[in-house]
Amino acid sequence: MSLNTHLTELKRKHQDLSLEVEQAQKAPGVDGLQVVTLKKQKLWLKEEIARLSA
Repeated sequence: MSLNTHLTELKRKHQDLSLEVEQAQKAPGVDGLQVVTLKKQKLWLKEEIARLSA
């Protein structure tokens, strides 16, 4: 897999997680720990994208 393809895939996953976090925060009864876990995954992806882009 080329670097550009990998970066594109990471960006897509980051966007998907953004939507999932947004939906989870709006849903009643969603476990706060689940939201925190999603946000940590999103942050990791963001850092990985920045690291590979540098």
